[in-house]
Amino acid sequence: MIPFAKAHACGNDFLIVTEDAAAKRDWAELTRQICARNTGVGADGVEFFAWTGSKSGRIRLHNADGSIAEISGNGTRCVAAWMSSMIGAKSGDELRIETDAGIRVCRINSVRVDLGYSVEVTTGMGIPSAARKTVTLADGSQVNGVAVSTGNPHFVILVANPEFTVGDRTWQTIGAQICIHSDFPHQTNVEFVRIVNSSEIEIRIFERGVGPTTSSGTGSSAAATAAIAFHACTSPLRVLAPGGSQVVTWRGQANELELTGPASLIARGEAWC
Repeated sequence: MIPFAKAHACGNDFLIVTEDAAAKRDWAELTRQICARNTGVGADGVEFFAWTGSKSGRIRLHNADGSIAEISGNGTRCVAAWMSSMIGAKSGDELRIETDAGIRVCRINSVRVDLGYSVEVTTGMGIPSAARKTVTLADGSQVNGVAVSTGNPHFVILVANPEFTVGDRTWQTIGAQICIHSDFPHQTNVEFVRIVNSSEIEIRIFERGVGPTTSSGTGSSAAATAAIAFHACTSPLRVLAPGGSQVVTWRGQANELELTGPASLIARGEAWC
């Protein structure tokens, strides 16, 4: 039996499993089993957690397919919500979470316990980098975008239609091709961005190791980075995804990006794995 907690951030759901509980297990195989939507608990990934202090911890993220990811912004926020519930954190408390992309400081802005347990969190996401890039697909067609690093890789594509199509192809089709493109040796997350106005964008996400997903913290950060750096959008920038909205604050090059959004605990339990 594997004890777990489940949380979501804008519909992007994660299981939190302590390293002690998963000791001597193959984490990749365990993740595939427990994340299966029909035969397991169901989630976009597992955050394997160990406490390192009274308000600090270490996480290692496996995507639903078992692959390792450097970081998930939403996954980190879900862990912050779980940590907050465990220690009884209050508004203004800061939690330090070590990820494979570096330490992320999560500030608890508010706590709600009237409808379950939910928090609003502002997370320091590090200093992003961004550069224009063109990807040539197998059929010879080219897709222009922005390669962004937020501790993990992203390719951000600007679209001008509410269907998020690129040419005559769906965003899911293009996302699947670019995700595994040889230009990205470790694969990449793909975001499609429609600018609503200078302070608001709408996105769709094809996540590495997961596929289409309702939300992504690093994806929202990457999309906002590209929109601010190359498309005249301004900070703070609201990022709308199918699962909900997050706010990105970024003062530009050489400054840390901050991501603000909600996270809620869904369940605690034990899985037969």
